[in-house]
Amino acid sequence: MTLRLAVATTAAVVLATGTAAAATKLTVYTALEPEQLGPYKKAFETDNPDITIQWVRDSTGVVTAKLLAEKANPQADVVWGLAASSLMILDQQGMLDGYAPAGLATIKPEFRDAKDQPTWVGMDAWMAALCFNTVEAGKKNLPKPQSWADLAKPEYKGQVVMPNPASSGTGFLAVSGWMQIMGDKPAWEYMDKLHDNVAVYTHSGSKPCKMAAAGEYPIGLSIEYTGAQQKTKGAPIDVILASEGTGWDMEATAIVKGTKNLDAARKLADWASTDKAAKLYTQYYAVAAVKGVSNYPANYPANAEAAMIKKNDFAWAASNRDAILAEWSKRYNAKSEPK
Repeated sequence: MTLRLAVATTAAVVLATGTAAAATKLTVYTALEPEQLGPYKKAFETDNPDITIQWVRDSTGVVTAKLLAEKANPQADVVWGLAASSLMILDQQGMLDGYAPAGLATIKPEFRDAKDQPTWVGMDAWMAALCFNTVEAGKKNLPKPQSWADLAKPEYKGQVVMPNPASSGTGFLAVSGWMQIMGDKPAWEYMDKLHDNVAVYTHSGSKPCKMAAAGEYPIGLSIEYTGAQQKTKGAPIDVILASEGTGWDMEATAIVKGTKNLDAARKLADWASTDKAAKLYTQYYAVAAVKGVSNYPANYPANAEAAMIKKNDFAWAASNRDAILAEWSKRYNAKSEPK
């Protein structure tokens, strides 16, 4: 009996070791918020126990730059949770592998690359919003802004925080949105005025709203979902979508061309487009790429999808991103927080 138990135990150990050794390690680059990494990894690995995710996480701009720098020798297998505008840059460089995931038919048309074998598929969307601290604004007699134009008025001098578009996807979608709404020259004129009112440019898209919620500044240009979360937690903020419409972007998934783990990468791409994944995404973002899946939390701004600019030209944004960021950095980077 003891011998049998020993043999069985040894076999179980060998089996477990063999299973662990057989697991494919998938290197996944991402700009997901840190609190999303654990739940996403656990959910995927539960359904795919033969694959282990190894995250490489940073802000949108840093991840994009890292992928471009590694073009000749890719280190990532998959990108899961990076702005679609960034993935389009990689696609233009021939760095992504086309693949139609199993759930592609359920993805909204505007949330996917149009090719039959798409090089990227969207996950969820987020948009630029204003987090307005009513208590702090009241102390300073600041009116509630209703539009982007309002935000550039002199009474808000030094009262606004927004993300740096070179490091934050939220910052870039705001700038790209202004340029599409206003036109090139008027948008730069607008940003010149807005710059006078900005106290600091952060390297995180969610941070300005959290700073406004904490009362550090009255106004934070940030993510609409973060605003709803902060308000639900008790912060004295209003979440405002500008009357002119707002820029938006989507997180998306893509397979890096040249991955040595193509089968595992495709499994992740398949899973990332399922209803199950979409429901997980909507624990952090209200708008999902999968048809029929959404989650509007408490204090989420009404009619948010209607505020998203209708003809959001992601291809234009991707093609012009470097030039836009170079000009932006030359004009405004002096107010960016240290990295």
